[in-house]
Amino acid sequence: MDTWNPQQYAKFTREREQPFFDLLGLVQPGPLMRVIDLGCGTGTLTRVLHEHLKARETTGLDRSTRMLETARREVSAEGLRFELGEIEHVTPDPKFDVIFSNAALHWLPDHEALLGRLASALAPGGQLAFQVPAMHDTATHRVAEEIARDPTFQPAFVNWRSPLTTLAPEQYARVLYGLGFQQLHVRLVIYPHVLASRRDVVEWTRGTLLTAYEKQLPPDRFLEFLERYRDRLLLQLDAGEPFFFPFKRILVWGRRN
Repeated sequence: MDTWNPQQYAKFTREREQPFFDLLGLVQPGPLMRVIDLGCGTGTLTRVLHEHLKARETTGLDRSTRMLETARREVSAEGLRFELGEIEHVTPDPKFDVIFSNAALHWLPDHEALLGRLASALAPGGQLAFQVPAMHDTATHRVAEEIARDPTFQPAFVNWRSPLTTLAPEQYARVLYGLGFQQLHVRLVIYPHVLASRRDVVEWTRGTLLTAYEKQLPPDRFLEFLERYRDRLLLQLDAGEPFFFPFKRILVWGRRN
């Protein structure tokens, strides 16, 4: 079931876009680049990537048919196309000059192996640039995991583990160096989002994090899960308005020899 909702995701467009532009600023343009954007979503930022790099060819890849329907309907540029596919199945032939991913790799397990596969898909001198949230230790994520372990919901999550896993920044640097990336830039950034109220945090996570939990439950059970998540999370958040929501992200760029 495709639980990604373009309208829900777009509720915080401005806040979600800034890490993309910070990551894009690390990528070094070159002539006639072949580029792929992994987890392209609705494609709006993929077009920005394509045009900024003046790429010969850019492919936006996503596993959500709903997101790609929006991309194909609303986004177009010469040399830009969108494909349905899984990030872990990206093939190394032909190779890419830039592999870019804005908030998508954290949905996949075993990042050491994943980065090895992506590195093998780069042309000589190719660049890998990605950013992932680093929020797994915060209340937004802990509460969801706690509710999934409640007896009420636990049967739906047997043998299930949250895919939202990331390495520490220094681990990413070490892994990429071992893969031949001698030019590296890795940093942890805290983005200070100011939301109208703490209730907006639930709307934020409903557009991203909670899509993974929604897949495990029928619609009526997910609404029950969401209600319990909202009640429990709000108790742990400051009631002040506006609400300050510090969001941690890891930005990674490297050029392979």
